[in-house]
Amino acid sequence: MIQFLLDLFRGNLGSRSGQWPAIRKQFLKDNIACAVCGTKGSFLKPNEVHHIKPFNLRPELELEENNLITLCRDHHFFIAHLMSWSSWNENVKQDSIIWNNKIKNRPKVVN
Repeated sequence: MIQFLLDLFRGNLGSRSGQWPAIRKQFLKDNIACAVCGTKGSFLKPNEVHHIKPFNLRPELELEENNLITLCRDHHFFIAHLMSWSSWNENVKQDSIIWNNKIKNRPKVVN
């Protein structure tokens, strides 16, 4: 329902494939964690599926698994859209790996 409302708000309703909801659901099931921080999401803060090559520019890639990445809402906006919903990061997959490694290996204060 949330995705339907987002699509409606963004004007995507009717332009998506009828297979998209099932593909999206299965992708999130198979790729549950945010590629950047590893967060698994929750009912109130679900993770999102991002199209690496934007859907509006490459609609033929809408259902291609290798064009999808799971991100939490914050990293979807920051890493995938470079803090602007009208933009996108062509290196989102590589940048997600870099940031995931930084997060996993961040320095910790020892008391």
